Amino acid sequence: MKFSTKAIHTGQEPDERTGAVSVPIFQTSTYAHQGIGKNKGYDYSRAENPTRSALEKNFAALESATHAFVFASGLSAIDAVLRTLNAGDHVVAAADMYGGTYRLFNTILTRFKIEFSFVDMMSSDSIAKAVKPNTKMIYTETPSNPMMMLTDLRAVAAIGKKHNVLTVVDNTFATPYLQNPIALGFDACVHSTTKYLGGHSDLIGGAVMTSNAELAEKVKFIQYAVGAVPSPFECWLLLRSSRTLAVRMRQHCENAKELAEYLASHNKVKKVYYPGLASHPQHELAKAQMRDFGAMVSFDVGSLERAQKISESVHVITFGESLGGVESLLCHPATMTHGSVPKETREKLGITDGLLRLSVGIEDTEDLIEDLNRALGA
Repeated sequence: MKFSTKAIHTGQEPDERTGAVSVPIFQTSTYAHQGIGKNKGYDYSRAENPTRSALEKNFAALESATHAFVFASGLSAIDAVLRTLNAGDHVVAAADMYGGTYRLFNTILTRFKIEFSFVDMMSSDSIAKAVKPNTKMIYTETPSNPMMMLTDLRAVAAIGKKHNVLTVVDNTFATPYLQNPIALGFDACVHSTTKYLGGHSDLIGGAVMTSNAELAEKVKFIQYAVGAVPSPFECWLLLRSSRTLAVRMRQHCENAKELAEYLASHNKVKKVYYPGLASHPQHELAKAQMRDFGAMVSFDVGSLERAQKISESVHVITFGESLGGVESLLCHPATMTHGSVPKETREKLGITDGLLRLSVGIEDTEDLIEDLNRALGA
């Protein structure tokens, strides 16, 4: 079954009782039991809910995984995966990644004696050298947030297998439509479903997909024991959004290419970071492991003053946090998504005060270019 067909039909079969083609919202906390030890497969909605079960079946199919688990946010999904580790375990983590993930790793999980080494994921040699006897996981993002750097998924999967280390990737920017890390050898993917999988800036959620049975059992238990689960309504919203993921991503990518090329040619833009540009240092790797290049474009305008002026001057594009919605969103990583990352670390990664991150929506590109042209002129 091809991607769009799976997205529309897997877990979204017509309701057996009524024939409804939209999965019902089972807005219930508890379920009637037929006796001691007897129920119809559900007992309490923190553990299981029929709407959530349908979504998890759908998400597993999208990533060609055997298991999927959904959470109340992307960070709670990441936290669940990291909670499978024990005190004293070591993680090789991406130096360039979402600031919230860095904050979780560096200020919360380290308190529970989990060790982290932050390395350049563009270099497979650096990753391999960072593996220690107590390393239990390699964690990365690709494309990375916000510098759009890539991890060679096949190479890192091989390193993980060689050292018997779990490999986990945040696949939020690429989505399952553009990239399937599990098929390339990774143990698990995490997603902020708030972003492209939701796609309409109207929900918060996260997901973990895996075909590793041992990891799946641990994550499922943590989901149940900790209880950071989404509501039935948010699960239903995600099922709705899954049906249009393919068509949305095609338009997102088409628009992003046009805007990246426009920005790369503009004399007031110092540098553009987008894997779809031939100038990107990993353009060939992007072509090898992605079906298209995504819709996230970062660009440096040279100073905080210029970034501020542009953020105040856009009208069609919204200046705000988040990404992946049908509307275009502009963000200033240094003060927003990566404000929790120390300034010296940000600057080493290239997250300057003049860097802006653009989540390209599905509006008409002529209007987006006109908006940026006016803002850059300001």
